[in-house]
Amino acid sequence: MRSDIVKEGIDRVAHRALLKSLGVLDEDLGKPFIGIANAYSTIVPGHMHLDKITTAVKEGICSAGGVPFEFGIIGVCDGIAMGHRGMLFSLPSREIVADSIEAMVEAHGFDALVVVASCDKIVPGMLMAMLRLNIPAIAVTGGPMLSERVKGEKVSIKDAFEAAGLYKAGKLSSAELKLYEDFCAPYCGSCQGLYTANTMQILTETLGLSLPYCSTSPCASSRKLRIAKMSGKRVVELAKSNIKPLDFINERSFENAVTMDMMIGGSTNTVLHLPAIAREAGVKLKIDKFDEISRKTPHVVLLDPASRDTVADLDESGGVPMIVKKMKEYFSNEMTVSGKRLYEIAENAVIRGRDIIMADKPYRKEGGIAILKGNLARSAVVKASAVREDMLRFEGNAKVFDNEESALKAILNNEISEGEVVVIRYMGAKGAPGMPEMLLPTAAIAGMGLQRVALITDGRFSGATRGPCIGHVVPEAIEGGPIGLLEDGDVISIDISARRLDVKLDEEELRERRERWKPPKKELRGYLARYSKLVSSAEDGAVLL
Repeated sequence: MRSDIVKEGIDRVAHRALLKSLGVLDEDLGKPFIGIANAYSTIVPGHMHLDKITTAVKEGICSAGGVPFEFGIIGVCDGIAMGHRGMLFSLPSREIVADSIEAMVEAHGFDALVVVASCDKIVPGMLMAMLRLNIPAIAVTGGPMLSERVKGEKVSIKDAFEAAGLYKAGKLSSAELKLYEDFCAPYCGSCQGLYTANTMQILTETLGLSLPYCSTSPCASSRKLRIAKMSGKRVVELAKSNIKPLDFINERSFENAVTMDMMIGGSTNTVLHLPAIAREAGVKLKIDKFDEISRKTPHVVLLDPASRDTVADLDESGGVPMIVKKMKEYFSNEMTVSGKRLYEIAENAVIRGRDIIMADKPYRKEGGIAILKGNLARSAVVKASAVREDMLRFEGNAKVFDNEESALKAILNNEISEGEVVVIRYMGAKGAPGMPEMLLPTAAIAGMGLQRVALITDGRFSGATRGPCIGHVVPEAIEGGPIGLLEDGDVISIDISARRLDVKLDEEELRERRERWKPPKKELRGYLARYSKLVSSAEDGAVLL
């Protein structure tokens, strides 16, 4: 066992003494040592229940003859970090999560690993660590938040973000605004819709790195605790059999994940996270693969923010296994951490509530995410599933902002008109740095009732974003990309169906502007300074090189 390095031999007397100070018994020294990376905290709603889930994992480990050792992992709550300096640390925290798990596992010689988390960046960072370490491992995801109702309709955190714009536009009273504040995030768990957190949990299950139904079973359910306990038992079996993630995770596993992403209309952040995770498995997942799969994959599930249905509704429809069962021909029958293949799991899927998986009548013939190219971007990403049909092709004059704050102020002060394109630049992985999410501006546009306004950025978007919002523009502005050369009034053309993003300027005009352009300077210290120097472009997953 790997753990023998810390517990076997005469020269490990002090090591054993330290282990016994933790309560380890003599009889435990021959058992597998299982590390548990737990992202529990009292600042992230998606993580505030992970202590209970981790307790269930530990019970499963002990019952199967393993010894659990729990350690903490950081987690940034994007919702609380949104719209201020804190968002600069969100995406970069993914690398901290991966690196810290690697350090803890290698330093203490664990035989196997369980990762427990719910939210975006934390789940991807944990999966990166699992594949990088390649020891027996399993993921336990915390599950979605349940919804309450306001004015008779189910609400989610998206509605709270948009409520500010509605209030500013005079469409909500202060009393109504308070209702959204009080009831849009009423429970533990990842925010209700198909935002990045729940998207990544679903893709974790599709990859085969968590047990069936782990991703969609609600956070506070006893079912979730049973899955956690079964995961604890399973990881001990994996340790005893020395079954490692890279024994069954391969390029086809990642293609399955991208396929699922397209079918459900998941968050655009997956275009950052899946390539970063794949890289740890030695798989090159190029951005063009997303568009290739999107072109041939129907969009069959419509969840919040594109509808009022939530991930809990998908769970009642049979979750990931039912999607695979109904759309079997689109998926490769890969092995999973459960010891069962994808098709075998799908055979037993059942529908317990409304069936919201529209296999026979897809919402669109193509998938939920599109990759755009043109003279404005070598690549850019849009959540096509959240764009109205009449906005798939759009042309408008640019209103250019060099930071999120000035753009948000202009939107809320009625300085943006129908038919315009809001451009927020210097928000990329290097430029911000950290590629902050632009949920506040997009939510404000929706809340203000602006129906025909697009937004383009070299930053990124929350999965709660809806509308013609195009992000991940590469090259980013700080590196001299065309988005950094735009001026107010430039005509921007968007054609999502044709996968085009262009500015109506000739090459000579762009060349002249490039000669005049000077990058802004930012004084950086600490982690962000190191991150900005080492991070790759968004189309490569914004990984540290």
